[in-house]
Amino acid sequence: MITQTQTGHGRRARARELGGPLYARVTPSQCETLHEAALRILERTGVRLPLPRAVALLREAGAAVSDAERVRVPRELVAWALERAPGIVTLHDRGGSPALVLDGTSTAYGPGSDCLHILDHRGGELRRPLLSDVTEAVRLAGALDEIGFVMSMFLPTDVDQRIADRHQMRAMLTASAKPVVFVTYDETGCRDAVAMAEAVAGGAEALRRRPSVCCYVNVATALWPNPESLEKLLFLAGKGLPFLYVPGAQAGVSTPATTAGSVAEITAGVLAGLVLTQLAREGAPFIVKGWGGGGLDMRTMVYGYASPDQRATSIAMARYYDLPSFALAGASDAKLVDGQAAAEAALTLAVETLAGADLVHDLGYLESGMTGSLAQLVVCAEMVSWLRHLRRPLVLDEEALAVDLVDELGPGGQYLGTAHTRRHFREQWYPTVFDRQTRESWQAAGSSDLAARAARRADELLAAAPPVEPPAADAELAAIVHAAETAVGVR
Repeated sequence: MITQTQTGHGRRARARELGGPLYARVTPSQCETLHEAALRILERTGVRLPLPRAVALLREAGAAVSDAERVRVPRELVAWALERAPGIVTLHDRGGSPALVLDGTSTAYGPGSDCLHILDHRGGELRRPLLSDVTEAVRLAGALDEIGFVMSMFLPTDVDQRIADRHQMRAMLTASAKPVVFVTYDETGCRDAVAMAEAVAGGAEALRRRPSVCCYVNVATALWPNPESLEKLLFLAGKGLPFLYVPGAQAGVSTPATTAGSVAEITAGVLAGLVLTQLAREGAPFIVKGWGGGGLDMRTMVYGYASPDQRATSIAMARYYDLPSFALAGASDAKLVDGQAAAEAALTLAVETLAGADLVHDLGYLESGMTGSLAQLVVCAEMVSWLRHLRRPLVLDEEALAVDLVDELGPGGQYLGTAHTRRHFREQWYPTVFDRQTRESWQAAGSSDLAARAARRADELLAAAPPVEPPAADAELAAIVHAAETAVGVR
């Protein structure tokens, strides 16, 4: 069994204390049980790695290899990797200033990527997205104070689909200054995305020292990653850049049907990725999957984005390992910005926030990840504002306790006109799109529902947001996109 010292426990302990109380669905002893199950899977079952370079790294480190690709990873190697992976990762804005410190004290939120449809908030039309929709989504995410990082949100259909990821990356780097989480189809796309980020940052070393981008590495299954994901892992680790390692998993389909069995297999896959990362470059930043254990609705064969089954389990494992986590919330299986969408977004955001996730993505998602909505993104931002207010430390100084004022006014005292009230009433949380008017005022203002108010707010933010100055390296970004177009034969 790996000891506390071996796993690096305590690297973020002080940070966790500063973050306030957390919801712990899984206790430390249960995390230990899940960890032991993951180690047994790695030692007995192993992983299949369809990339010779990855197999060679593990063989040289002492792992047992059979059938050319089947690798069984000893627990000592896992302990070694956990010791070397950094417990804190800092993401920077486009100018190189620290923007998000993933240290267990707070949660940063962002949209997702690659939705196949957009529910247009201007009229409610469901349609295929364009590159202009990606740019607008990035601009809105940049304008929302509650959103900490940007993703492309939509898959643009008006560019060549083989290189759409390059267009998305350029849009994210030019339409916002916030940290970027990007997705690419293969290693070539990943290299192009990193080259763009390096051009904006001022070179490879500048980006490594102050990373402003983070690659979302999608992995086919926990124990059988696709070669493209392994190629990206080795490339990013070699660069010393942070990335999110996210094995795909559907309980009852690609993992056991039970939450515990699914999380154990996912954890085994994550640990295998961690070992590979540290073998490629000791100390390379590694952000783990913060969800898993959910499955298909066997009645509809649709994956439940807002299901409670998987909530807070993998986040607990990430905190057990003292590694940053990437979670999923603010998403709904609803088709409209309606009561279900609001309820599911609120429930998932509350759980993932209170469980202590470092990064949370997929805000604004509808239809189980198929559709994105800018109005829903605004609704989610309102919920994030509420949750952040909830998690603020309670002030207990003499000014806040106001014992002298209570004594001065006595029983039945009226506080509305006091200087104390004038000093502090703005400290309360005030909504932006949630309604608190009287019924008469609400009716006089048009009797609008939440979806209509959120759509109006989205347009107000987009109209008021000052244009973001394109990076000085925009011409280099355009050249990288053009080179990718030429490579696939786009004229």
